[in-house]
Amino acid sequence: MRPMNTPHITVFGIPNCDTVKKARQWLTDHGLDYQFHDFKKQGVPADLLPAWQKAAGWEPLVNRKGTTWRKLDAASQASVTDADSARALMLAQASVIKRPVVQWSADAADISVGFDPEAWNQRI
Repeated sequence: MRPMNTPHITVFGIPNCDTVKKARQWLTDHGLDYQFHDFKKQGVPADLLPAWQKAAGWEPLVNRKGTTWRKLDAASQASVTDADSARALMLAQASVIKRPVVQWSADAADISVGFDPEAWNQRI
């Protein structure tokens, strides 16, 4: 287990999201220090989205199972066909991003999308 205050971990998400809550609790339970970036209050970091898309692909970042996606009209859903259109949607509607996005180090491409305790155990 890593000691507190080692590599910079940032959790990006929405505080009332159950998955984000589980992820934050998991990090705390494992003694990992992290910062929380609230999409609702701080916005989506437009400068990081290209690195996230390159690292994870644009498709895993778009939560097509979530309420925000389901509330989009069919034309809006159909218009998300590539990284650029996905980025525009994510910037306009932060809630469409699959949560949490965790940046595990200072490298913006060192991310995971969603909460997977088994995969996270491999990181620590």
